Amino acid sequence: MKVEDFFQSPEQKGEKIKKTKKSPLESLKVDVDFYKESIKEVSADLLAEGYTLYPIFVAHQHEVALGELFLERTELGTQWSIQASSLEEFVEKGVIKEDKKQFFLQNYKDPHKYICLFVIVPEGANFVYYPYE
Repeated sequence: MKVEDFFQSPEQKGEKIKKTKKSPLESLKVDVDFYKESIKEVSADLLAEGYTLYPIFVAHQHEVALGELFLERTELGTQWSIQASSLEEFVEKGVIKEDKKQFFLQNYKDPHKYICLFVIVPEGANFVYYPYE
């Protein structure tokens, strides 16, 4: 095999590429880039008003009873809605169990530099940290 062969795409090599379904996270990235400044403002307000030291933003495509809706996808022509919440609400509602709270705090990133997203998809949910810059 030649060195050049490592730099060829599968199509150039004559290989068939398996068509895969796009990840919903691709559309989430587009929407979060669009929403970034609004999320940053809400996060700063939550921190400044002493509501929480740990803002969490719930990203979803369906109705969710967690947090307060402030970016609604159908109104904005996007694919994801965003709700503002907090660590305190997540613990209160049992999303984060009391015995896992310390683990969450150890892994929580600076809210001035990162958006803490709780992403809900049909397959489940998980935390994602997305940089403002």
